[in-house]
Amino acid sequence: MTEIYIPRTEYPRPQFERADWMNLNGEWNFKFDRENIGEKEEWYKESKFDKKIIVPFTYETKASGIGEEKFCPNVWYQKTIIIPKEYENKNIILHFQAADYVTKLWVNEIFVGENKGGQIAFSFNVSDYLSEENELNIVVKNEDSQSCFQPRGKQRWLDNNFDCWYVQTTGIWQTVWLEFLNEAHLQSVKITPDIDTESVEFGFEVSGDLDQSLVLRTSIYFEGQLIKRFEESVYRPHFMTTMNIACESHKWRIMHWSPQSPNLYDVEFTLLENEKVIDYVKSYFGMRKVSIENGNVLLNNTPIYQKLILDQGYWEESYLTPPSDEAIIEDIDRTLEMGFNGVRKHMKVEDQRFLYWADKKGLLVWSEMAATYEFSDGAIQNFTDEWIEVVKQHYNHPSIITWTPFNESWGIKNVFTDAKQQNFTEGIYHLTKAIDSMRPVIVNDGWEHTVSDILTLHDYVEYGEEFIGRYKDKEKVVNNKIAFNNSKFAMAKGYEYKGQPIIISEYGGIAFDSEKGWGYGKQVNSEEELLHRYESITQAIKNTPYISGFCYTQITDVQQEVNGLLKENREPKVDLNKIKTINNK
Repeated sequence: MTEIYIPRTEYPRPQFERADWMNLNGEWNFKFDRENIGEKEEWYKESKFDKKIIVPFTYETKASGIGEEKFCPNVWYQKTIIIPKEYENKNIILHFQAADYVTKLWVNEIFVGENKGGQIAFSFNVSDYLSEENELNIVVKNEDSQSCFQPRGKQRWLDNNFDCWYVQTTGIWQTVWLEFLNEAHLQSVKITPDIDTESVEFGFEVSGDLDQSLVLRTSIYFEGQLIKRFEESVYRPHFMTTMNIACESHKWRIMHWSPQSPNLYDVEFTLLENEKVIDYVKSYFGMRKVSIENGNVLLNNTPIYQKLILDQGYWEESYLTPPSDEAIIEDIDRTLEMGFNGVRKHMKVEDQRFLYWADKKGLLVWSEMAATYEFSDGAIQNFTDEWIEVVKQHYNHPSIITWTPFNESWGIKNVFTDAKQQNFTEGIYHLTKAIDSMRPVIVNDGWEHTVSDILTLHDYVEYGEEFIGRYKDKEKVVNNKIAFNNSKFAMAKGYEYKGQPIIISEYGGIAFDSEKGWGYGKQVNSEEELLHRYESITQAIKNTPYISGFCYTQITDVQQEVNGLLKENREPKVDLNKIKTINNK
C-alpha cells in the first residue's frame, strides 16, 4: 500500500487551537488555465484535472511535484473529502492560511465566495454545501497577475528574475484545513499585556446565537500552575475584560517575556451553555512591553540593543513556504546561535508557525508587509485592506516588537516630496496605532521617513572606517545634510527628526566568491575576508553611540542573491561561532 504524503501536518494556528480539525495538505488535482477559460467552461463541475500538486507548495516549486517557473495567471485545484459523521451537524469552516492572490471557491459545484490578498489567512463556512453523502468536492481557482498594484513583496513582475526579485508565488502557499464548530463559538480573542499593572486585557468576539445561558470561562496557567480563572456571562458578541495576573504564591509574581527568558502563559477559553462545554480553545501570551524613551527602544522598561538579521523566508525547493516545522526551528536556532537576538522578516508576512516558534524561543521579530510597486487609489486599497488583517491576525504574538508597513519607498517612490504619498504613510501609521498602540511603527524602513517611531537607515558601505566617517556627526545625518545609498536622505521633505531611536536596519550583504548572482559591494574570496569585513562594519555600528541596533543582510542566499551567511540549503559559509563572537563583543 502506497503511503500518502501529507506535508506540514502540525496545527497551523497555534495561538488559537482547537482539537477538532482536519489537515487538507497533500495531493490535490491541479490544472493550468493560461487562457482563463475555466469559469466559462465550468471546470468546477469537472473531475478531469490533468496534473497532481502537493499542497501547500506552489506549482513553481520542486516541492509541489511540478516545478514549472513560467508564470500562469490562473490555476485550479480540486480535492474531494468525506466529512466524518460526528461533524455533519457542525459548522464546517474551510481555512486557507495564505493563497496568492485572488481565491475563488466552489463546493459541490456551487460558488461559495472569494478572497483577495496573498499574505493573510481567510476562511469560508461550507456547512450548507455538504452533500447527503457527507462529501465536499472542493474546487479552488487562484487568480494572480504581474501587477505592481497588488502587494507582491519580492515576487518578480517580469518573466525572469532580476536584481533582488525572485520567482513568483501563485496560488495556495500555506496550509489548507477544516475546523468543526458549534453554532455558538469563540471567534477571536485580542490579548493585550500590561506589565506595569501586572494585568492582561482580553477582547472577546463570540459568534452564534447568544442568550443568558452562555458563560465564558478563562483559565490562565504558568508552567502548569493555575494562576487565575474567571467566568462571565455572554450577552453580546464583543466584550472586554481586564484581569490582574500577579500570583502571590509564585516567587516572581509575574514572569516577563524576553529573548533571555521567553516565558509564556498558557490560557484556556471554555464556552459553556447550561454548564455544557460547546467550545474549547487553547492559546498563550507573553507579558512584555515595548516602549521608546530618550532615544532608546525599551523591552520591559529596559533598553535593548537589537542585533537583527534580515530574513526573507525563502527555501531552496519550496520558496516562500517553509518545508516543515523542523526547517522553521532550524532557521531560528541558527539565528540565535550566531548571536543575533531577532530577525527583520523582509517583504513577507510570515507563517504563524514561525511566529509561534519565535514566541517559544525568544526571537525578536520585525513584521513587514509585502510591497506594492506603484501608487494609485487601487494600490492604496489593496495594501490597506491586507495590512489591517496582518496587524489583527498577528497582534497576540509577543515576539513581534515592531510593525514595518513600507520599505525603501517601494510603492511610494515619490514620498520624499509628494504630499499624497506622505499622507498615505501617515494614514497607515495612525491606522496601525489605532489597532495596536503598544508596538512601534516604522513607516518607511531605510530612508525618507515621514512619521516613524524609530528612524531606520540602510547603508551598504563596505568598511567600518567609511561608516564612522559618514555617521560621526549625528545632526548631519538626521537633518538631511548627508545622503547615502544613491542620494537618499533620512527624512522626507517637510518632516523633522524628533529624537527617535536610530537603527541601521540594512547593511553588509557581502557576497562570497560566487560565479553567479550578486551581493552588495565587492565579493570576498575567503572566509577570513568575509569575517574581516563583517567585523569591520558591525563594530563601527556598535561603536557609534547614538545607534541602538543593527540588521545585517542576510541570513541565507535567495536564488540569485548570494549574500547570505548560509547557503540556500542552509549550509554555513563561515564558522558561525565566529559570527557570534563578533556580535557579542
